[in-house]
Amino acid sequence: MSSEVSPSAAGQSPSGTVLEKRTMRKVLIRLIPFIIAMYFINYLDRTNLGIAGPGGMNEDLAMNATQYGFAAGVFFFGYLILEVPSNLALHRFGARIWLARILISWGIIAAAMAFVPNHGWLYVLRFLLGIAEAGFFPGVILYLTYWFPTTMRARATALFMLAIPLSSVVGSPLSSWLISSGNAMFDSFAGWRFMFIIEGVPAVLLGIMCIVYLTDRPRDAKWLTVEERNWLQATMDAEEKDKEQTFHYPVRRSLLQPRVWALSFVYFGMVYGLYAMSFFLPTIISGFQATFGVEYSIVEIGLITAIPYIFGALAMYFWSRHGDRSGERVWHVALPLFIGGVTIPIALYLSSPFTTMIAVTITCMAICAALPTFWPLPQTFLAGAGAAAGLALINSLGNSAGFFAPYITGWLADLTGTQNAGMWVVGAAMVTAGIVTLILKAAPAPDSLEAKLK
Repeated sequence: MSSEVSPSAAGQSPSGTVLEKRTMRKVLIRLIPFIIAMYFINYLDRTNLGIAGPGGMNEDLAMNATQYGFAAGVFFFGYLILEVPSNLALHRFGARIWLARILISWGIIAAAMAFVPNHGWLYVLRFLLGIAEAGFFPGVILYLTYWFPTTMRARATALFMLAIPLSSVVGSPLSSWLISSGNAMFDSFAGWRFMFIIEGVPAVLLGIMCIVYLTDRPRDAKWLTVEERNWLQATMDAEEKDKEQTFHYPVRRSLLQPRVWALSFVYFGMVYGLYAMSFFLPTIISGFQATFGVEYSIVEIGLITAIPYIFGALAMYFWSRHGDRSGERVWHVALPLFIGGVTIPIALYLSSPFTTMIAVTITCMAICAALPTFWPLPQTFLAGAGAAAGLALINSLGNSAGFFAPYITGWLADLTGTQNAGMWVVGAAMVTAGIVTLILKAAPAPDSLEAKLK
């Protein structure tokens, strides 16, 4: 796996020209804020269970840590089943229609979780939420390859993925406030139920907006001048043609490519860390009360949870920007994984809430830095429908960590009575992913002739 930008790709992008700068500025302003808003709501609806759990849901539904972990992770069963078909549908029918379908269906299900009578029904709706949401993330990653040249790909991905830390910076305090407000406003309707309704509705509204706002390809962009859209479409077509001539992977070949499966494992390691933090950080902070003798309200827990993600957002943007400028990819993924894998288990052995949160913040920065710099790696050798399938498979298998991380972490917490063992598993998963990344760097690149064979 090459760590440099390919000469052919770089040659197709007239870097520094007035036309390029003007065109890409328009594309950034038009697409990225809306995509961030979609992913913000997506990630918030996926992870707000982390605030709902200690906010009264676990008590109301009589759930222990293992059951809560299963509820968090069962989402990914449906997600795994339909991820690849959903992304192929997006490639065929266009992002505008398919992303709208995803947003509207998941918003309805996310709001419906407000009415679950027991943890069994919570399992069902979390499973259906995964089915509804399947294909959103890899679909957007694929969509970005239609609009951003290779030299801007990691930066564009990072801007899109800023929604992850932002959903925690803003979403954790917001979710906590909604729970607190719901408890104050209603006597017989719990605050966590109120939160699910309020945070589910925006997905439906964004889905409706998606139909009229998004543009499938540069050639269709009436908001660009003729010169701008012709240049951008020609640039993207040239990059796609270059990849197809060098590595022509049809759908079946992409799904069986060993490098795709190895990258799936790398992504599994970083996602394992991400979801362990997303679902259990509020619980860990709540545990400070017993460990260190402090006392926090649900709103204060939400505010403290947001702190690591503020620094994570900064790390995500500047690290990906450095990766684009240097052209190096592999160490920009591996180094953060090593750092985060060491700091997360250490965090739970420190002697105060302050020092613990420093270590947790470093871990969060490491995970956020690795996420966007990872996605240019598979994009160096996947194109067309093969890219749709390959990116979806990587995201699907990687996100299976979304089940294993909360379930294993919760099970180990019940088994041992502390979060320590679960965090050691998180650290091991991240370090192993970093090692595999370096192995891929040393491995021979896929043979272009063999890659053309069906």
